[in-house]
Amino acid sequence: FVTYANLDDFDPTKHSAGTRTDLDRWVLSELNSLVQKVTDGLENYDPTTTGRAIQDFVDDLSNWYVRRSRRRFWKGEVDGDKTAAYQTLYTCLVTVAKLLAPYTPFVAEAVYQNLVRSVDKAAPESVHLAEWPAADASAIDQSLITDTRLVMRISSLARAARQKAQMKVRQPLASATAFVLTSEQKASLERLAEQVIEESNIKELRVKAIVEEFKEAWERPKDLLRVAGEGHIVADDESGCAVAIDTRITPELADEGLARELVHRIQGLRKSAGLEIDDRIVVYYSGSDRARDVFAKHADEVKGETLANQLVKAEPPEGATSETVKVEGGEVTLAVVKA
Repeated sequence: FVTYANLDDFDPTKHSAGTRTDLDRWVLSELNSLVQKVTDGLENYDPTTTGRAIQDFVDDLSNWYVRRSRRRFWKGEVDGDKTAAYQTLYTCLVTVAKLLAPYTPFVAEAVYQNLVRSVDKAAPESVHLAEWPAADASAIDQSLITDTRLVMRISSLARAARQKAQMKVRQPLASATAFVLTSEQKASLERLAEQVIEESNIKELRVKAIVEEFKEAWERPKDLLRVAGEGHIVADDESGCAVAIDTRITPELADEGLARELVHRIQGLRKSAGLEIDDRIVVYYSGSDRARDVFAKHADEVKGETLANQLVKAEPPEGATSETVKVEGGEVTLAVVKA
């Protein structure tokens, strides 16, 4: 948060929240539910359950909200969507700092001083002098919480199916079929399908309600492979849901997967070179003809993801940060220099 907020000169006391997305409204629903849970628990002298609830929320904040919002922080323009993401994350971090104050007083104080006092000198001098957070019941959308939990479960099953098929997360897949229990779950998942598509790196998500269409097949889980079709791998869990991924890779999908692998390698080189997050670079590459073709075909994507001004097919200049890696189709030498 601090890295990107500083880059954009974000000031929580001046920038409006903009129009919040479903993702924003979900995490604020979870946040206000957490405030109520911790407040009630501490009033009943229960630090253990409430402490674990804070831990669970921080896990979801990091591993779902921040990860799902990464592109919102990364994009160049500071628009309403970006300020909504900033304000939402800021609210979560400050509220968590206040909730943590009785548990980890020094960590909570450090976070509070950095996030609050650094921009608002009129705020209470210490987190331990600030008002305890009050839950806003109107901000708690229980149906959105339930729907997002379903999205998280289906995305997890898609990853499990990939692991069974030994397919890299960066390799795009043509489609996946989600099997849920009810027509209500089907409608919810279809409404939030884009989140599963992005999270699971697939092109299309099909949703089927077992209770309506495949009750008999569900009683024999192996039959889901027959329902899903040839070339699919299925993962299910104790909830009764399942996901079947299409493991057939077209040449176009293979090229896209290699492009994402090359982007990943270049990002690693940026880090090794000690570059700042907003530094522009020039990328040099040589070796595999396949990599050369992919660089040419996906040039705009590679440049956009790595902040590269140029992709140059040549040996790197002296002083460049480079590495030679084995990728599908052979070896390729990659190098980056600050533009």
